[in-house]
Amino acid sequence: MLRRLYHDQPETFAFTPDNLKWAQAQMKKFPEGRQASAIIPILWRAQEQEGWLTRPAIEYVAAMLDLAYIRALEVASFYFMFQLQPVGAVAHIQVCGTLSCMICGAEDLIGVCKDKIADKPHALSADGKFSWEEVECLGSCANAPMAQIGKDYYEDLTTERLSEIIDELAAGRVPTPGPQNGRFAAEPLKGLTSLRDYDSGKTKYNASAQLAADIGDTVKRIDGTEVPFLAPWVKDSAATKPKSKTPAKAKPAAKKPAAAKPKAKPAAETAPAAATESQPETLKTARAGGADDLKKISGVGPKLEGVLNDLGFYHFDQIAKWTTDEIAWVDSRLKFKGRIERDDWIGQATALAKAS
Repeated sequence: MLRRLYHDQPETFAFTPDNLKWAQAQMKKFPEGRQASAIIPILWRAQEQEGWLTRPAIEYVAAMLDLAYIRALEVASFYFMFQLQPVGAVAHIQVCGTLSCMICGAEDLIGVCKDKIADKPHALSADGKFSWEEVECLGSCANAPMAQIGKDYYEDLTTERLSEIIDELAAGRVPTPGPQNGRFAAEPLKGLTSLRDYDSGKTKYNASAQLAADIGDTVKRIDGTEVPFLAPWVKDSAATKPKSKTPAKAKPAAKKPAAAKPKAKPAAETAPAAATESQPETLKTARAGGADDLKKISGVGPKLEGVLNDLGFYHFDQIAKWTTDEIAWVDSRLKFKGRIERDDWIGQATALAKAS
């Protein structure tokens, strides 16, 4: 299925202050230079904040992670969990249409969505509150048919119950997720055949539905003020900035044994590498015509372009002339080593220099 960015985009995007702290905490899960690994949770957080994933949001996250924009767009357009078009202001309903749910009446649930929301998937309802789509298996086959609304599963649905749920959401209420036919979880409809001594009365609902009911944020947008809004390893959501940084800095301590310098002792091996470095010709400022847009080189994002400018590189023809020794000099000053040759910056810069 072809997935494209929506034609009507907002001009800007920015995380709320608390969501920004949350995103920065995700980045601290990964070693220095590997922050790009946090792209999926951070894109997801952007979607939770806005309801859908806008182009400015994708570009914002790419810049935050020092990624070329196209890299972030590749992730956003590949995974169907990311909505690339506006969704209902109240809820986006994802009806599972795969085998078990289809056999148990998913098509009838889709009929309810068509009647109460819009004729076609991804279209907004007349009041803008709802949207819907059919999705592949959501893994709740024992409770078919089901739908995901917001973050949670609504299982054992009937057309009547789904219609009621939409009405409740429209009225500003949040129906409790989980089985909708009285089941506690996914036990047999006729009752337990094993684990008969299990006390389901410990909580009113099963663990997933109970957590959703306790938090109470099933369908609402995320602004970062939820508790806990930070990742578990950052500790207290009310922590001050210095405190939130402490756990993140504590992690590298674990690296000391692993990065123990015994392996670095063969200085004879590292010395030659340093000796083969040769500084390329640099400029104090861009030439009269202005700096080239180095972001046109695949693998160079806004932050990396700034680093290259700081090193004295403003033009494609400068990069195109780099020798092997000069590449080693530049590479040793970048966080992501090896990308110059991996992404063939020399070849790209040569072609761009000729075209400009």
